[in-house]
Amino acid sequence: MSTDVGDRFDASELRTGLVPEDPRRLGRSAVGIAGFVLLWYVASLTQPSYVLPSPVAVADAFAAELASGTMTTALWSSIRHWVPGTIVGTGLGVAAGVAFSWSGFLDDVTAPLVRTLRPVPPLALIGFAIAWFGINDAGAAFIIAVGAFWINYYASYGAVEGVSADLLDVGRTLGVRGDLDMVRSVVLPASLPGILTGIRTGLGRCWMLVVASEIFGVPGVGREILRASNNLLVDKVIAYILVLSLMYLLVDVAFRVVQRRVLVWRA
Repeated sequence: MSTDVGDRFDASELRTGLVPEDPRRLGRSAVGIAGFVLLWYVASLTQPSYVLPSPVAVADAFAAELASGTMTTALWSSIRHWVPGTIVGTGLGVAAGVAFSWSGFLDDVTAPLVRTLRPVPPLALIGFAIAWFGINDAGAAFIIAVGAFWINYYASYGAVEGVSADLLDVGRTLGVRGDLDMVRSVVLPASLPGILTGIRTGLGRCWMLVVASEIFGVPGVGREILRASNNLLVDKVIAYILVLSLMYLLVDVAFRVVQRRVLVWRA
């Protein structure tokens, strides 16, 4: 890996996982955010508050919901089904993607089913979620898990499919024998960057699915957004959207640290 001045971080920083942000990049980011907020404020002056509330109105709504405890209660409710849904969907998606991509037999057997089920959006499965699990965290987690599964399935499938045949030949030359040994020793390490990219994408997708998973009455941030929308409380809608954005930001930053440590061998 090149470690010249223009790089975002050097190899030693990558190994420790302590990657300081370039102050210039942080400054440019701050300018971008400030510019967006300014444009938002100017646009809000030309619209009724129920169409586009000002940043100040949204900040007031955010503070009011936080002070009342409604926001923290809703967030905790969403976390209770976001976590298991994400874990189950991610685990199954990665396992299926690796297995079906490596095994031609499994791929042939499951291909028609995969092509049939893949276009079905998680929202279309709400009826099944209610019938199988009820209107509770398990039903919401099911919707989230379905979304996480397909993202991680295709990311893992593509990552394994992209492993070089030359790399497999090197593994055989060095004494790797059997499918399980080849997958464990060669295929998984080689495909890990692609798999981790899929997991990172899925983490964000699952926060987006929180709203969909709560559309049938499960408590959480999504339900608060839907309630506020029905009452044209757009300032509250944006406040809860910001909650989802902040949660994704925290999860994404944490995952990036883990990803850099796992992929330290690339430095």
